[in-house]
Amino acid sequence: MGPLWVKLASVGIRPTRQRLELAEILFSAGDRHFTAEMIHGEARALRYPPSLGTVYNTLNQFVQNGLLREIALYDSKVWYDTNIGPHCHYYWEDTEELSDIPEEHAPTLNVPAPPGAKVTAIDVIVRVRAGVAPRECPMARFELFLK
Repeated sequence: MGPLWVKLASVGIRPTRQRLELAEILFSAGDRHFTAEMIHGEARALRYPPSLGTVYNTLNQFVQNGLLREIALYDSKVWYDTNIGPHCHYYWEDTEELSDIPEEHAPTLNVPAPPGAKVTAIDVIVRVRAGVAPRECPMARFELFLK
């Protein structure tokens, strides 16, 4: 029983061979951002590579049990993050990559929930493109209202 076996079992996930192999890919490199297709590509090197459907099912199960954070972007691509704590992201449009915004640059939002509801998360994704001349973002003026 290794640490990944314990990690899965502690949240109620049965640690099968395929789940453990995918967990090794996901959690061995520290915090990272990825899509199911990226993980499926990495898993092709395994002796018994899982199907893309198995990868999706496993990722969804890990999200439901609090091991991964799901990040849905506007272009219908779903990303996953091994850092499940609150933090914000840059989405690099030119390279289609996701990266963390340093904590000192992340906005502080205090948004009340509607009556009878509870805020469970606030997702902030800033879309950026490398090599573009800097200009003022139209949303920068919006930040004045948040303070």
